[in-house]
Amino acid sequence: MNELFARINEFFAFIQPIADAAWSFPLQYSWYTNIPIIGFMPLPVLILMGIGLYFTIRTHGVQRMSFSQAIPIMLRQRRTDVGISSLASFLLGLAMRAGPGNIVGVTGAITVGGPGALFWMWVAAFFGMSSAFVESVLAQLFKEKNNNEFVGGLPFYGRRILGGFRGVGIVLSVVFMVYAFFNVPVQTFNVFSAIGMIVDTATGTTADRQSPLYFAIAIALVCGCAFLILGGIRRVTAFTNRLVPVMAVVFCGISLVIILINLPLLPTFFSQVIGGAISPNALFGGGIGVALAEGVRRGLMSNEAGQGTITMAAAVADNDHPCEQGFVQSLGVFFDTIVICTMTGFIVVIAHLWMDYADPALWAEASASRIGTYVNSVQALIPDAISALITIIVSICYALFAFTTLLGMISFAEISATFISRTQHFIMGVRVLGSLVFVPFGALSVLAGLELGNLWAMSDLTNIMMLYINIPILLLGSPCVFKALAHYRQTNGGKFISSTIGLETEHWTEEHQRHLPD
Repeated sequence: MNELFARINEFFAFIQPIADAAWSFPLQYSWYTNIPIIGFMPLPVLILMGIGLYFTIRTHGVQRMSFSQAIPIMLRQRRTDVGISSLASFLLGLAMRAGPGNIVGVTGAITVGGPGALFWMWVAAFFGMSSAFVESVLAQLFKEKNNNEFVGGLPFYGRRILGGFRGVGIVLSVVFMVYAFFNVPVQTFNVFSAIGMIVDTATGTTADRQSPLYFAIAIALVCGCAFLILGGIRRVTAFTNRLVPVMAVVFCGISLVIILINLPLLPTFFSQVIGGAISPNALFGGGIGVALAEGVRRGLMSNEAGQGTITMAAAVADNDHPCEQGFVQSLGVFFDTIVICTMTGFIVVIAHLWMDYADPALWAEASASRIGTYVNSVQALIPDAISALITIIVSICYALFAFTTLLGMISFAEISATFISRTQHFIMGVRVLGSLVFVPFGALSVLAGLELGNLWAMSDLTNIMMLYINIPILLLGSPCVFKALAHYRQTNGGKFISSTIGLETEHWTEEHQRHLPD
């Protein structure tokens, strides 16, 4: 078994340099780095920031409407026989967004790019709200009905925007499933890491990877995932509706307690974040480009705005107007990054663990374990008397973040797969592949004692792959979104028929909207 996993790890060894090259392109060329202002920004950063700025301008700051419109939409009481509620869709999207990236992503950004990386995460998230709005509205516009559920997302709107060719949708569906399934083993590993940390903290001993405890965790994880995933989207959303608010409240509550304990340091925190964005410490590369690139890169890992990966959650909601879910998912980006990630960032920045390292190489080695660095930061800011308790609670949150992200990955892969075929056998095959193949694969890699570090690079590579595929489609489809938004503003969210903006869709027809008031 160990030899098999070692070979798998070796096979994926080529991914890390490709992922790094993709995220740093074209900084490898001096002609580019000599360009004023933009010469220190890699292409993915330019694309993410540029497209977010463009959509912000064209929508006249749709972020403001997200704050005013999203919460009333989510709190609206309505009974639906098809699809799920706006709130359930928001929580399903948050199950993906509020994942380990909120902890290890933020920690990684700061340990590599310094405190200033958090500032650029904020900037990227603000503009990313408009990108999330555009892709979510497209998902709503081109959603389709599948029995008592809606399906949609990148493959569906991609097909319509790129000429209506079914082959385009099939390719996009397959690409998304590759993205989702290859992120499952990583999230499985995160669950084990968190539970292992809980056991270490509670008992003072480190459990062996092949101990009965780890086998019990593996069995429980596989059985739990299979039970939820094989029951379909409605069973998953019923679970995430209950779990996501609890874990978000607990994590934010613990973070607030730590912030209140260290409240006098709040001005120092903002000073270091803003100062680090303009003039980073030499320990982190000493250039704005490092902080900016890491902030945007890890911000994308956390909130996923512009990737098309949350569009499946946006599509399955039953709304009165396609823009409604755009506001809701846009607010999800804000809550994920500006709220949750900022709390994590405060803890890591104020702990100043890097102050003990004068050599960047030594700091890079010491901070290689992102979750370990975060936990050490937590412990540095709280009294010893409650250190163990807080560590256990944070680790539980980390495990739940990873578990809900895992469920979201497989569920969204299923929604994407409906573009290829909606037969029960095919959809069940996708569920089985995710829950009974990729989840056990991740569990077995842990039991074999391997880190499978090269699979972690798959997350970076697939993130940028989705970015390069989705952004051009968003640009081509954005005129439809701008027209839908203009209709929402003119009618205050009144009855929407797609033909009024020159668009023929399956759902937004006079027949389907007949029950709504004019």
